Amino acid sequence: MSEKFQAPRGTHDVLPAEHLWWHVVRTMEEQAAQYGWRRIQTPAFEDTGLFARTAGAASDVVNKEMYTFSDRSDRSLTLRPEGTAPIARAYIEHGMQREPQPVKAYTIAPMFRYGAPGRGRYREHWQLSLEALGSAGPEIDAEVIQFYTELLHRLGVTEWELHLNSIGDKNCRPAYVEKLNAWLDAHADVLDDDARHKRATSPLQVFDVKSPEVRAALEAAPKIGESLCDDCRAHFDGVRRLLDAVDVPYVVDPVLVRGLDYYTRTTFEFIGPEENVNSTICGGGRYDGLVEAIGGPATPGIGFGAGIERLLLAIEREALPVEPRGLDVFVAVDGGDRERVLQLLAELRRHGLSCDTDYAGRSLKGQLTQATRVGAATVVTMRAIDATVRRRGSGETIVSLDDLAATLRA
Repeated sequence: MSEKFQAPRGTHDVLPAEHLWWHVVRTMEEQAAQYGWRRIQTPAFEDTGLFARTAGAASDVVNKEMYTFSDRSDRSLTLRPEGTAPIARAYIEHGMQREPQPVKAYTIAPMFRYGAPGRGRYREHWQLSLEALGSAGPEIDAEVIQFYTELLHRLGVTEWELHLNSIGDKNCRPAYVEKLNAWLDAHADVLDDDARHKRATSPLQVFDVKSPEVRAALEAAPKIGESLCDDCRAHFDGVRRLLDAVDVPYVVDPVLVRGLDYYTRTTFEFIGPEENVNSTICGGGRYDGLVEAIGGPATPGIGFGAGIERLLLAIEREALPVEPRGLDVFVAVDGGDRERVLQLLAELRRHGLSCDTDYAGRSLKGQLTQATRVGAATVVTMRAIDATVRRRGSGETIVSLDDLAATLRA
């Protein structure tokens, strides 16, 4: 007997019948178009240096989670663990700085991180990455944050909380880091191995430790918000004022730094209803030094990553019903000409209607059952010289085959 294969551990198939998944993706695509975002797709793997340089050695992504391998030419490549750095790389490589700014690009794609699989946690997980490159003002920060707020509204998710912070920039952060290091020197006993590693490579990352005890102890450490320069404070005040103007509620979280080194100024997380590692359903912030760090011109940017699997958990928790999209037309055949059926389907599809027919040799009764199963709004029963058209919510009409296509398009 041949060996049976299964999807690798930490991955999952998205099946045609998973209507909620496709509803979420479709909603993301439709909303992005309405907001003026254009879709971009980057390769599933990149030069390892792209992520090592941008994420930072202290981040869990680089330190623990990357899928890195050498190809047959001994080049070090890494499966994409997040979407921002690849989009920034594409921005530079294709000269997108010469386009009208900001460039508003998004991708819906799989990301790869090695970790312990669990509910809502996959080694290959799907993510919406929404990025705006080329604008430094607080207005684009507010739009990016409001985008995800609106997405949650459209999907019916009500159990969430937005955490917001500013972590300053290269002008005010060095003085703050000195102050933080002094405090950490005086309280070295509260740090665990993870915190010590993060501190050694990027002091701000100590706030991104997982240990509840260490996080509680760090509540007494000096906060970046107390050391912001005038420009960073004005920017943060602008973001908050604009979010207030569009009715986006938030909580200022003074220890929110996010887990990647490239963040500056605005950082944010949407916290969902789960009370474990799946609580963060969206996270992002401003990364004004990222493009420059990978060889491009100084370019401001902001964006977020939002996992689809975690969002699905939030939707399912609220038991929100999602009806699958049915076909516009299903054509059943009662002794009619199969060739004519296929001609009809081709014409209807050219005019934008979704339609299908039976390919399994079912009886007429079985075909009508299949029409109900696929949720067809209109069911046609074709015979040799005419057809019965039954539309949902109305009665039956009999039309000639010559007039059938026009009737269905009306």
